[in-house]
Amino acid sequence: MIVAGQYPLSVAQYLRLREHIPPLFGLLAVNAAVLAFTHRHLAPAVLVYTIPSILIVACLWRMIRWARPVKPADLELDAVRHRLRRTHAFAVGFSMAFVAWSLALDQYGGPYEHGHVAVFISVTVLGCVFCLGFLPRAALSVCVTVLGTFLAYSLIAGTEVLIAIATNITLVAIGILKILRDSYSSFVDLETSQRDLNAQRQQAQILGEENARLAQTDALTGMPNRRFFFATLEGLLERAGPGDRFSVGLIDLDRFKPVNDTHGHAHGDRLLEIIGARMNAVCPPDAIVARLGGDEFGVIVMSGPPQAEQVANDLCRAIREPARIGDVMVSVGCSAGLAVYPETATSAHLLFDRADFALYHAKNHKRGQCVLFSQELERLIRSEQSLDAALQVADLESELSLHYQPIVATDDLDTVGVECLARWRSPRLGDVSPELLIASAERIGRAREVTLALFDKALDALARLPPALRLSFNLSGNDICNPATIDALLERVQRASCDPRRVLIEITESSLISEFAIASAALERLREMGMRIALDDFGTGYSSLSSLHQLPLDMVKIDRSFATRLDEAAGRRLITAIRHLARSLSLDCVIEGIETENQLVSARLAGFSLAQGYFIARPMPLDVLLEYLGLPGSPRWQTDAAPVQPAARTP
Repeated sequence: MIVAGQYPLSVAQYLRLREHIPPLFGLLAVNAAVLAFTHRHLAPAVLVYTIPSILIVACLWRMIRWARPVKPADLELDAVRHRLRRTHAFAVGFSMAFVAWSLALDQYGGPYEHGHVAVFISVTVLGCVFCLGFLPRAALSVCVTVLGTFLAYSLIAGTEVLIAIATNITLVAIGILKILRDSYSSFVDLETSQRDLNAQRQQAQILGEENARLAQTDALTGMPNRRFFFATLEGLLERAGPGDRFSVGLIDLDRFKPVNDTHGHAHGDRLLEIIGARMNAVCPPDAIVARLGGDEFGVIVMSGPPQAEQVANDLCRAIREPARIGDVMVSVGCSAGLAVYPETATSAHLLFDRADFALYHAKNHKRGQCVLFSQELERLIRSEQSLDAALQVADLESELSLHYQPIVATDDLDTVGVECLARWRSPRLGDVSPELLIASAERIGRAREVTLALFDKALDALARLPPALRLSFNLSGNDICNPATIDALLERVQRASCDPRRVLIEITESSLISEFAIASAALERLREMGMRIALDDFGTGYSSLSSLHQLPLDMVKIDRSFATRLDEAAGRRLITAIRHLARSLSLDCVIEGIETENQLVSARLAGFSLAQGYFIARPMPLDVLLEYLGLPGSPRWQTDAAPVQPAARTP
């Protein structure tokens, strides 16, 4: 079957002709045999037997040649063009031979035999023209050769009927040639359009494959990213059978932050590129190493503890080798944690958590070493139970609080909003990080209570903030997919009599993956109330362009990892492209993680109107925020880490 646009035009012509040329020679052979038969008693034997036999054998030979199977070499462009030229020559040669023979027979017999010759010439030439429709020059040559000769013969003979027949056949042939030319033009247009379409499809397929590859590739190091790592881990678990073993490991760099602080983020990124190349070089074929984010790497080894520990130690040795970046020689250490399937756990979540806990134990107790998750570490995990127990009896109203980090306009550093950040100070455990708070709340089923308690505090703060400021509040995946939580949030906004347009709900795409449809519907409800929706951490391993189209969004917050690349030309181009994408979708855009004046200036030059980060202001309690905003009656304050002054105004 010939697919339009699948081949170059000459090859498509050749393939089409292969369907029509064999019938052409069959037609010539049959008509020649019939004409010779009707003249068998009238013409000499050489005209009745010898010449037609030669012509018929030649036709059958050409018919067999065209009917044989096509080989790949036959479709090479040069070979095809040679066959088309040869076909043109054969067509002219055969037409001259047949017309000369038929006119020689016309010298014998009566009116019926003369009529048969005229019919033979007309039917044969018209049949040949149709069969050569995909080689129009050959069809025209046959017409000119046969009908020109026949018309000249008729004029010389001087027979009115014969002249009329020749003229009539010529006119019909001219009309048929016109039709065939139009048909051939349509064929060329179809082949061209189909070829262009196929080229576009191939290009789209290439781009799709490239996008799929990039979606699973870390932009900085070129290593597989977090998405690829977890997809591979899930695939291994799905295919795992009895007796299968593999290990999951995490590697975290030590002393990497001082490299960034001392030499700048550009040197830090370059160091990560060098480390990534080294890890890829020493990683064996039966292992996968990926960058999970920041200075954390993941490894999957298709074997048990001894081999996995060997791979992890080899990777760590490669990481520890000093690296020259420009004129500076830098080096970092690393620690690793391993968990083994199926001894440690049988799910991706638990394997990763166990490896993460082993890494945490290594960094705190055996820094620079590789730690295998064990029963001893299992007992340490039980310390989470003490965290859960403390939260179980916690007085959320008194123990939970919020700190607020300003979001400013980059042109004049005026504060346009604040982001709420949860804090928990437990009487039993002291200060607990927000990550542990949320994880523990979800484990013990108090996630809704924690969210609502924090949201009440956020609404109280909103009432004290200037009307022009908006307040960003983070919701977890548990919150978004819980209709009761959404109902309670909406009810509290109504009861507070505040302007819902001042409330911005921040979500991360990773929190929506499990139940995307439910989460999207919940966000629509919040948006219908008037609240705005922001996609946080955009540009990380989870974020995808599809989220920007499928979710009801008003804003994207560029992940803080991109701010570190504002000092590079390539980084600025990438971030500017993201900003253009957001603008094309009518989305506001905030860049997070601004930690230096240069980054702020670069963000402004890249077109970002909103920014957030430690250089601008650190998270602070509400009273301190009010003083920061210059509102009267606020007490003096200090930030989480150090006294805070308003960020320097950059001209």
